[in-house]
Amino acid sequence: MDRLIHTSLSALRGAMARQAATANNLANVNTTGFRGELATARSLWMGGQGFAARAFSAEEVSGADMREGTITETGRALDIAIAGDALLTVQAANGDEAYTRRGDLKLSDTGLLTTGDDHPVLGEQGPITLPPADQIKIERDGAVWIVPTGGDPALPQRVDRLKLASPVGSDVVKGLDGLFRVRGGGALPADPDARLVSGSLEGSNVEATKALVDMIDASRAWETQLKLINTARDLDGAGADLMRLPD
Repeated sequence: MDRLIHTSLSALRGAMARQAATANNLANVNTTGFRGELATARSLWMGGQGFAARAFSAEEVSGADMREGTITETGRALDIAIAGDALLTVQAANGDEAYTRRGDLKLSDTGLLTTGDDHPVLGEQGPITLPPADQIKIERDGAVWIVPTGGDPALPQRVDRLKLASPVGSDVVKGLDGLFRVRGGGALPADPDARLVSGSLEGSNVEATKALVDMIDASRAWETQLKLINTARDLDGAGADLMRLPD
């Protein structure tokens, strides 16, 4: 009985992990630049003397779906969508370099350029800070141009260039904060060929219909394991009855 119960318990944990990842994907179906999380299961065989007769299930988030999302034109000067697989470099909460596909940029009260979730955007010279300007424009190559307040629109000034990195050939993992990092630390190389689509945003690549189906599938897997546990309890009760001495 205990073997069946512990095997089912490991499957229940896996179903919970899968359900959590699916729920997070579904909650971010409208989040700009969101990359869906991928949960995979693997078998963990019990070691020891004799034959390997039991395998526990271990399911966890193993990576992210890096497919591009749908690009929608907004017309807003600070909205950008990244073409291809390049990543925008930002500063994480601990000060380290991290990466995102989120392009709904905004300016703080001090002129600091940040993403929609308040991570400072890094340029070739560090965090980008813009002075008061009548016009802001981000070129296809990531260059940031402004027309200072009261300046001549025909004479824009280049402030910096967005730091765009290439994840190709690198082991990139997604953190709990939604940002991408190089596994084990380090930084991604710059991508000089990266191009932006200004005045547009890339949506989430999560398919709501598929996420709902995955959630139903995980729920049914949970119910199946509960039934197995109930069956094990019934078998244990029946075995105890057989061993009971007659009055």
